[in-house]
Amino acid sequence: MNRSIPLILSIAALTMSGCNSRPVIEQPNKPAATAPATAPATAPAPGQLPPGHPQVGQAGDNPHAGMKAQDLPPGVGKKARVTQVISRDGKTFLELVDEKGEKLWLAMPEVKVSVGNSIEYPEAPVMEKFHSKTLNRDLERVSFVPGIRVVK
Repeated sequence: MNRSIPLILSIAALTMSGCNSRPVIEQPNKPAATAPATAPATAPAPGQLPPGHPQVGQAGDNPHAGMKAQDLPPGVGKKARVTQVISRDGKTFLELVDEKGEKLWLAMPEVKVSVGNSIEYPEAPVMEKFHSKTLNRDLERVSFVPGIRVVK
């Protein structure tokens, strides 16, 4: 017991003396002040693009024009039967009925498919109560997919 008291006191003294300095917390470097952005010397006229700006389509242009549906390999996802086909403005809308009898619309770049065809399509998020401007109608449930595969 006589030996343990000096040992305990030594440990306590070392613990209390410890490190007197606090850890240094480095501040992040502040970026150099930048010059404020200046307005162009002459602003473009209303309805005109600034010099060097790429041309953009006119109102009514279809941004999806020329897009092609992707060829999908066998076994890509779900299977269903086509019950309605509407192709307009380079897009195809298919109404489907799956194995469980549930209806779903698919929207994609234009493809050739007929009512009654069995298809495979990739899984994609479903949008509920979607209004199609192309069709000017509401679709109860629709998924946007890159393409389908007609099952023969």
